Amino acid sequence: MSLVLADLIAALEEHYPPHLAESWDSVGLVCGDPQQSVSTVLACVDVTDAVVDTAVRGGVELIVAHHPLLLRGVDTVGAHTPKGLLIHRLIRAGCALYTAHTNADRARPGVSDALAQALGVTDTVPMQPVAGPARDSWTVLVPVGSTDSVTAAMFAAGAGAIGDYTECCWRVTGSGQFRPGSGASPAIGSVGSLEQVAEDRVQMVAPRQLRSAVHAALLAAHPYEEVAFDLVELAAVPTGLGLGRIGRLESPMSLRDFTTHVAHRLRVAPWGVRAAGDPDQIVSTVAVCGGAGDSLLDTVRAVGADVYVTADLRHHPVDEHLRRGGPAVVDAGHWATEFPWCAQVARVIEGLADDLRVSMFATPTDPFTVHAPAGHHVSDR
Repeated sequence: MSLVLADLIAALEEHYPPHLAESWDSVGLVCGDPQQSVSTVLACVDVTDAVVDTAVRGGVELIVAHHPLLLRGVDTVGAHTPKGLLIHRLIRAGCALYTAHTNADRARPGVSDALAQALGVTDTVPMQPVAGPARDSWTVLVPVGSTDSVTAAMFAAGAGAIGDYTECCWRVTGSGQFRPGSGASPAIGSVGSLEQVAEDRVQMVAPRQLRSAVHAALLAAHPYEEVAFDLVELAAVPTGLGLGRIGRLESPMSLRDFTTHVAHRLRVAPWGVRAAGDPDQIVSTVAVCGGAGDSLLDTVRAVGADVYVTADLRHHPVDEHLRRGGPAVVDAGHWATEFPWCAQVARVIEGLADDLRVSMFATPTDPFTVHAPAGHHVSDR
C-alpha cells in the first residue's frame, strides 16, 4: 500500500529535523499535495533538467533533493524562468519536490555520516557539534504532604522530561525551618514562632522557554505563602548532531594512497580528486564535510585531524591553512561528497512500506562537464 506524501515527509523530518537548518536555508516541501499517494521516489543532490526529465519519464511521484531549487531572491515561479519552468513541469506530472539541505548536513546520520561511511571512516563525532536545548534546573522545597501535587503541576507545565522519559525528578527528605513575621499568613505554624517542618527537596529540569509556565504552576500548587526554590540555568551540552565528522581509518595510509582511496570509493566527477599536503604523510584521523567545507578549516585545525575531505576548496584559504600548520586537505568535488547521502535517504524511505520504489540519480550534476588532462607547458618565445 502506497503512503501519502504527508506521512513520508513526517518520516524524513524525523531523520532530518527542519529546526536544524540554517536560518537562511529553504527546506521542506517545495511543490506537491501532502495528501497525494507516493509509491515512486527519486533521490538526488541537485534538481536539474536531467533530473526532472528522468522523474517525468519514469512516473516518479516525489523527488527528494539535497540542494534547494528555490533559495535566495525568489519572487516568481513563472514558467518564463528556468527554475519556474521546472516547477511547472513537476506539477503537471504530479511529481512533488522535497528538500533537506543544512538540516541533513547537521543530522545524525546525515550527509557527512554518509560520506564518512563511504570512505571507511569509523567512530565518528561531529566536528562542530550543535548544542542541546537550553534548560533550567529547578530545586524546590515542599512540605512532605504536598510534594506529589506540586511535582504533578510542574510536570504538567513541561518540566521533568529527559529524552524519552517524563516525570523525572530527584527528591530527599529533610528538615526545614522558618519563623513567620508579623505581616505573614503562614500555611503552617503561627506568627512569631519558630517552626520546623519535614520537607522534601525536589529537583528537576525543564526547557528554558517554559520557565514562565513552570514558575506559574509551582506557585499555584505550592501551599506556602513564600515558596523557597532555586533556579539555575544549565550550561549548554554538545549533542551528537552538527556539521562535519571526524573519525579514524581502520588502516592508516599515506596521503598519496588516501587520495587514490577517495577517488575509488566515491563517484567522482571526470576531473578527479585533488589534494594538498605532503604526499608521504601517514593519515589515520580523518575529518569530512560533504559539500563546500572551507568554512570549517579553522575547526579542522583544532580537532587534530590528519586530513580533511571536503569540496570547493579555494587557492588562498588552503594556502593559508597549510602555512598555519593545518592538516592535509582533499577536495573530492561538491556532488561526489554529497551523493552518498542519496543512498541514506533511499534506505530511510524504503523502510516505510514494502511497495515503495526508490531510485537515485547517479549521474554527476556538477555544472562542470568538460575537462582536459594537464599538458606540457610551452613557454613564450
